[in-house]
Amino acid sequence: MRLRNTRLRTKVTALLLSLAALWSFAAWVTLREGVNLLWVAQLDSSVVGPSEPLLVELQRERRASMIQLGERSPRSRKELQDQRQRADRTKAEFETSARAGIVEWAVDDLGEKRLADMFAKLDDLASIRQAVDAGRVTRIEASAAYADVIDSVYRMYGAMATLDDKTLAGDIRTLMALSKAREILAREDALLAGALAQGRLNAEEHEQFTRTVGAWHIVAEQAASELPDADRAAYDKLIKGRSFTRLHDLETLLARQGSVVETIPFSAEQWKAATEQALTDFNGLVLGAGDRVVERATPVAVGVVVRLALAGGLGLIAVVASIVLSITTARALFAQLQKLRDAAHELSDERLPRVVERIGNGERVDVAVEAPPLQFGTGEIGQVGQAFNTVQETAIRIAAEQAALRQSIRDILISMARRTQGLVQRQLNVLDVMERRETDPVELEDLFRLDHLAVRTRRNAENLIVLSGSSPARTWRRSVPMVDVVRGALAEVEDYTRVSLMPMGDVVLVGRAVGDVVHLLAELIENAVSFSPPYTNVQVSGQLVANGYVVEIEDRGLGMKPEDLAAANERIANPPEFRITGATARLGLYVVSRLAARHQIQVVLKASPYGGTTVVVMLPQELVETGPVQPLEDEPLTSLPIRQTTATATRATATRAPATRQPARPASPQTGLTALPQRTAPPAADSEPAEEAESAAPTPTGFTPSGLPFRVPQANLVPALREEAAPTPPSLIGPPPDEQDDDLRSPEEIRAMMQSLQSGNRRGRSAAEKLIQDHQSGDDA
Repeated sequence: MRLRNTRLRTKVTALLLSLAALWSFAAWVTLREGVNLLWVAQLDSSVVGPSEPLLVELQRERRASMIQLGERSPRSRKELQDQRQRADRTKAEFETSARAGIVEWAVDDLGEKRLADMFAKLDDLASIRQAVDAGRVTRIEASAAYADVIDSVYRMYGAMATLDDKTLAGDIRTLMALSKAREILAREDALLAGALAQGRLNAEEHEQFTRTVGAWHIVAEQAASELPDADRAAYDKLIKGRSFTRLHDLETLLARQGSVVETIPFSAEQWKAATEQALTDFNGLVLGAGDRVVERATPVAVGVVVRLALAGGLGLIAVVASIVLSITTARALFAQLQKLRDAAHELSDERLPRVVERIGNGERVDVAVEAPPLQFGTGEIGQVGQAFNTVQETAIRIAAEQAALRQSIRDILISMARRTQGLVQRQLNVLDVMERRETDPVELEDLFRLDHLAVRTRRNAENLIVLSGSSPARTWRRSVPMVDVVRGALAEVEDYTRVSLMPMGDVVLVGRAVGDVVHLLAELIENAVSFSPPYTNVQVSGQLVANGYVVEIEDRGLGMKPEDLAAANERIANPPEFRITGATARLGLYVVSRLAARHQIQVVLKASPYGGTTVVVMLPQELVETGPVQPLEDEPLTSLPIRQTTATATRATATRAPATRQPARPASPQTGLTALPQRTAPPAADSEPAEEAESAAPTPTGFTPSGLPFRVPQANLVPALREEAAPTPPSLIGPPPDEQDDDLRSPEEIRAMMQSLQSGNRRGRSAAEKLIQDHQSGDDA
């Protein structure tokens, strides 16, 4: 009982302390608003107010300087000197007011920095004046120099607008923007005043004038759009008034002139009259809007004082009342909260996780049954329970949406990968046709490189399919020799020439696992080649063991840290769910883990004694077979996973004329003990009957002018029954047979081509097996 009272007392004390802290914070915030308002008022009277006359005098000095640069007469010189004296007096008054000690307390760090920058720019006026007097600057350069000084004043304004009231601070920023628009209009006036004094406007000044006209209109319109309704109406009336209409007419008249205006189509007096009136009216609009902002600021100040009184006096009374109420209601409140806590823990720790897990697995659940809402009445505790029920429903809904989103992403990845697969397969078919047709060794080597790149692209597409939880489309009905499986994996590796293939033994892999094992080995070999120095080789070997068949991939790289090896093995052994937001640095491990789990294959990474990494791939016994190797000739080419092996390397030699130089084909590097023979064309006498049947393919038919095909006698007969037919005139059958595309071959030609491919496959396989047997015989000797 004492323990419960102690905990309750602690909770009540913490509650009261929090209320006292809340009251203190509210009092401080309100007090800070009052202090902030006081500082803003001080800055307005000491900095902003004295700077407004300085801005006007600097704008007038700029105009006089532009006239002096254009006219250079004693009268303009005298006017410039008088204006500089007025500007200096105003500048001295401003600096005296802005450097007062109270200003340092009122400004923050940014305001202090902007104020110091403005003082530095004002000190640069002396050098600007000297350059104007000496004629070392053009009118555009002088205008830019004065604009830099004036802009520092506006930057200082931006740092002074620090009111906490967002509406009032926004009104102040709008007024600053309107004042900025007036400054741009003053630049336009000064630029054209100088040109009128000289009597001409060059191309650069005309371009600057056009940009300035557009700039002040844009800034003014943007600022006016933020004005209150009354000020907006005043702005619209001003813009449509007589002064701005007259100014707009002069601007338009000058803008329509050419890039170089030798004679300005109006006088300096006309321009001065238009701009002075427009600037005066514009300044009146800004000042009027400022007065109305001050009027709106008065209630804000009153509200600050009222909030200070409420937070200080009534807030303290509320804290005392809270103490009394907390003591009287603590026990009952704690009992209800304890019941709610227990029910909420049961729901959040047990029921809700089960529901979310089932939804993530794609199951349909009844939320009302699995996670019933908490019922604690309609009081305060009941409202907390209702809020928790809302959180529960939101969590379940989000879990369902996330599950649907993950499934949609998987579907998108599969769709994109399937499309890529189709395109790559079509590309491979086209490359096959081009390779069969090409006789130049150099061009044939380039085609083989493209073929290799396409095969690697296909593997990348299959990676997306595997990561999405589906299986690639490549399948294999019959068992395949293990050496061909490894060669098929090498065909999908970029730097395959650095891989040494050791004897694999007379072992075959069952057809259902061929495609996935080729993919898995390709990922591991690619990883070994990529993370080892370019001057080293990667060795691939295989052998039968008691539990199945082992393939070892060993590189001579820098290796991996023990903790990295352990993490990689854990990821492969227990593949996590693939998430797009997860780590994507080693997507190959995800692919390997998915493929290995599909066929119960064990993949283990370990340190190599040579300093690199050795990957051990254990294929279970049900995936491998021993005994005579089943020939591959009868398997459809569309499902062949070992695209660039001996069969494809021999295919070109069986269907082309002899060539003196043949490029090395991917997947048949001259490394290791199972190096493939060089591709050399067999003599014509050794060609099999299937190759002769290829040359006897029928001539394709032509078409009549109306689009109907010509009938060619004996065109659809098998080669054995076809009679020797006279050649059809070229005008009927189109281009000669050797110029037609390989995609238009007849079924007889395709069959002859396939027979030629199979015969070449047999010859190449026999030669490779003979080399292996000779090498093994030499080792035994």
